[in-house]
Amino acid sequence: MMFSFTPFSDKEITHQQNLVDVLKSLGQDYPEHYIENPDSLDVKRGYDLIHKGKTKPPDGFASNAISKFYTCTSCHNVVREDPDLTVVDQDARLKYAMQNELPYLQGTTFWGAVNKESWYNDDYVLKYGSLVEKAKGSLKESINLCATVCSQGRELEDWEMKSILSYLWSLQMKIGDLDLTDKEIDHINKLAESDSDSAKAYLKSHYLTKSPATFADLPDSKEKGYPMEGRPQFGKAIYELGCQHCHHAYGESDLVLDNSILTFKWLKKHIPENSKKSIYEIIRNGSYSELGHKEYMPNYTLEKMSHQQVEDLRAYIELNLK
Repeated sequence: MMFSFTPFSDKEITHQQNLVDVLKSLGQDYPEHYIENPDSLDVKRGYDLIHKGKTKPPDGFASNAISKFYTCTSCHNVVREDPDLTVVDQDARLKYAMQNELPYLQGTTFWGAVNKESWYNDDYVLKYGSLVEKAKGSLKESINLCATVCSQGRELEDWEMKSILSYLWSLQMKIGDLDLTDKEIDHINKLAESDSDSAKAYLKSHYLTKSPATFADLPDSKEKGYPMEGRPQFGKAIYELGCQHCHHAYGESDLVLDNSILTFKWLKKHIPENSKKSIYEIIRNGSYSELGHKEYMPNYTLEKMSHQQVEDLRAYIELNLK
């Protein structure tokens, strides 16, 4: 496994340079989680921890799993998810996932996570309370919150945190990822000569520095649903790329959602219920860890699944029963 890190040059800004280094040249300090030239072995360990939950530590043969229930990729992708980095567009994200065969998940992708300036934003305080206070402004605290509470696991050791951050820095954004034209690059270079703050602001206008999170309401009537017509072709993608990512044989959930008529009948039957068996309840409210059953499902915020897309999923379920 090979990872490359592009050093920053004092010359003009180019598509190949790391975003964090360009911002540093414009007067912004490196973030607290910054690691300069991550060691390739740390990157490899971080990859294992993110994808497998454990790895070979610096001393010893094998680390203990961070969580008995999940790996980070249960809820997070590690590649770009959005064709346009400046907006929240659920349909564009879903179509991008369909084109690239990506899971359609609740968590923000780890790609570019080190370039964000806050985490666990907005309505996440409703679910995690004061725990969000430290996590919102610290990627390290966010990682530990995810490990201990969201994943129902343990706090990371120092070498594990360093390894994960090293891997995440291998997923950082470059100037070229912002889809700037050559004309726009020239504009930034000219701004940088006389007004570094404006150059920095112009760069940041081409990507979201945080992932907004809005906890959405249930429809007034689950029988009627949200007031829009479902699109089963998109519902199929949500079912396969979202639901079945965890709800499969030997998956993270005990509930297996296959493509049988019995499964679709079960889903349809529970849609109008006031229980987590209803797709409205589980998508919008998620579930919580319980005694004897620590695994739980994170909710989809409005930004991660629109009301329209919930109706798309319902339409696909109902289409399979016609």
